[in-house]
Amino acid sequence: MSGIALGRLSEERKAWRKDHPFGFVAKPTKNPDGTLNLMNWECAIPGKKGTSWEEGLFKVRMIFKDDYPTSPPKCKFEPPIFHPNVYPSGTVCLSLLDEDKDWRPAVTIKQILLGIQDLLNDPNIRDPAQAEAYTIYCQNRSEYDKRVKQQARAHAPK
Repeated sequence: MSGIALGRLSEERKAWRKDHPFGFVAKPTKNPDGTLNLMNWECAIPGKKGTSWEEGLFKVRMIFKDDYPTSPPKCKFEPPIFHPNVYPSGTVCLSLLDEDKDWRPAVTIKQILLGIQDLLNDPNIRDPAQAEAYTIYCQNRSEYDKRVKQQARAHAPK
């Protein structure tokens, strides 16, 4: 495991614990022996107020590779959600998470989660990842919003 990745993730964790956006969650998972696994984080993103997503709290797993922050983490909704930029597997399709597009090593976990939250209500229809959600979003926005609201209620914090 890369000392650079672990050092950076340790700093990210400290920064997050000091200051993070209201309603968001980001924490490393635990290994079977109880130690922290800084390479695998469980996160939660609240839907933005005033949008069809607002009631939901959406769980995202962030998996970091040994060459982080040179390469971005893989971010995956668990369970997968209905959204034009989320693959059926749950993986998020976002330029910020693409080494060949907008990823920069200075991007923080906080910026990634805020970017995913923005993407929820503002999909990038030039880069679809899920055919059904993309088609409904483009052809029948009221049906799309109805499905999103149902999904948000299903993901509401208990």
